[in-house]
Amino acid sequence: MKSFSHVLAAALLCAACSSSDKTDTPPPSTDTQFGKIEQDYVVYFLSRNPVVATYLGGSALDSSLAKIDGRLRDHSAAAIAEEDGKLAEFKRQIQALPREKLSPARQTDRDVALAQIEFQLHLHQVRKYQQRALDSYLDEPFRGVDWQLQGMSEAGGGKYGTEAEWQRIIERLDAVGPYLGAAREQLRAGVANGNTPDWRMLRRNGINTAKADADYFDKELPKIADERLGGPQREALLDGVRKASASASAAYRALHQFIAETFFDDATKPEVDRSGLKPAFRDDHFAMGEAEYNWALQNNLRLTKTAAQLYDESWAVVQATQEEMIAVARTIGQERGLTLPADGMAAVRAVFDELSKNAPKSDDEMIGWYRDAGERLVKYARDTGLFDMPAEYKLEVTITPPPLQGSISGAAYYPAPPFKDSGVGRFYVTPTNNDPASLAENNRSSLAYLAAHEGFPGHDWHYKIMTQYRDQITRVRWLTPGAVEDSSSMWEDSAAAEGWGLYAEALMAEPQSSAPKGFYKSDERLYQLQGKLLRDVRVRVDTGIHIGRLTFDEAVDVFSQAVHFLPGACKGATDAAKVQSCAVSVSNMFRYSKWPTQAITYRLGKEAILELRSDAEKKLGTKFSAKAFHIQFMKQGTIPPGYFREQLLANLEAGK
Repeated sequence: MKSFSHVLAAALLCAACSSSDKTDTPPPSTDTQFGKIEQDYVVYFLSRNPVVATYLGGSALDSSLAKIDGRLRDHSAAAIAEEDGKLAEFKRQIQALPREKLSPARQTDRDVALAQIEFQLHLHQVRKYQQRALDSYLDEPFRGVDWQLQGMSEAGGGKYGTEAEWQRIIERLDAVGPYLGAAREQLRAGVANGNTPDWRMLRRNGINTAKADADYFDKELPKIADERLGGPQREALLDGVRKASASASAAYRALHQFIAETFFDDATKPEVDRSGLKPAFRDDHFAMGEAEYNWALQNNLRLTKTAAQLYDESWAVVQATQEEMIAVARTIGQERGLTLPADGMAAVRAVFDELSKNAPKSDDEMIGWYRDAGERLVKYARDTGLFDMPAEYKLEVTITPPPLQGSISGAAYYPAPPFKDSGVGRFYVTPTNNDPASLAENNRSSLAYLAAHEGFPGHDWHYKIMTQYRDQITRVRWLTPGAVEDSSSMWEDSAAAEGWGLYAEALMAEPQSSAPKGFYKSDERLYQLQGKLLRDVRVRVDTGIHIGRLTFDEAVDVFSQAVHFLPGACKGATDAAKVQSCAVSVSNMFRYSKWPTQAITYRLGKEAILELRSDAEKKLGTKFSAKAFHIQFMKQGTIPPGYFREQLLANLEAGK
């Protein structure tokens, strides 16, 4: 047996060792501390926003999110209050970490996380937008199921989806009833507080979309399941989808009835006649207001200019682009031996009319033209050395699958979920069912700039590069607070993604040493400039309608006159071209009215990239590489350039 003195000595020695071990173990770095908070925040955010989680592939990110695709967001007042408390705690934890003790990249992540949290708290507590988010409530379940269908595993023999994937769809469909029930309670609170949707949203979303969604879940989704389901559990799963779809359809019809009874005297009256609504809900109620718009510019988009400044500066930009178009139209007139009107706007319109004659005769020909444009864009980039492109890269143009055709008009890009290892981004083109009028809108000259925006070097290339460097892009930079794409969205990601898309269009017009006129032919250049003009005008009308400088109808007139080169007011228009232009203008203005600040992200995002590139050229001089700049920009993720300007310049200077 050991003596007491031996035991005591050993104990003291052990205590000393323990004390030494504790002293020698350094505390976690500030970066490490932030990383833990960021991970917890991202997982919590995705758990509260299941459809955003589906879009990002959140089920692969953390074991707690394994069944997230079977859920919908809880919009109840109690759940939002609990969420706000949790967000406030994350804000406190992040702010407790001194910014200056973080690495430069983590300083950016800290700024991003705080801006996201501020947005969510502001949306709930200041704007109380949950009381009027009608389009969000209607779109979210449909969009969630839509993305699930898009991302299903191939099962062979033309079948799609594992048993687990179909089970998640059934679970999400079962959640639609309670989800829309919470939506009704929030909308009732909005009525009580005078915080209600604009009458156009009540009509277009509350009546029209609710009915369309009810029909989709009642008829279309069971049909899709019948076509796609296979395997030994086919019949049981198909029965589950049918029952859950019927329940979801009934929930949408109940919401439709609630909207009709709450806000309308007669919901069957046409949209142009506001008399169908109850008097309390007939006024315009879409404007965000100047103070709120400025808050969103600063917090959400990281911009320093005010809405009034953007509005005042916008018209000179519009006019400059119009002058460019007039000059290109006259060049085309000379090339083609056309006699054009002396008036510049009429000359542009005449050239558009001439180019529209070269329309595809069928959907197959239209898809072929898109593919040809994509191949030419990729070849041009290789020939000019614009990008270092893998030999295997090819821009795939895919016909929009039937289940998605109802939600994709024309061309669109669907990125692969970044948090998943599986999945491929798709550049979709929706067929017209060989409709002559729709085919006429896709003449050959008009497709190149769209292929550049949605495909290469736009969204397809952008998301493929970001996926390649996914491990270097922190997860907080992928989030889309509020929603992915509706009136509840923050639009933080849009400034990066759509800014890059418009930059890609413009990049292909820039002279290169081996291509002094850039990529586009003169006729394609005219349409590329019209695409630029559209985004230029958006800054004018979006700021205008939301800060009270333009009425809705005045903005419709501005859009028709400026984008389509058709003078005159829309009210009382009888000319067929003007009537069509005005219908398009109304549709666009409705989108801008419910999505404040989204429309401006294209032009302002592009200009931020150009300004940043110019600063890099000045800073680096002969060492500047456009290829390195583009890679560094895309490696920053889907956040506005205002977050990372100095860090990007420092990375380039360091040769990273």
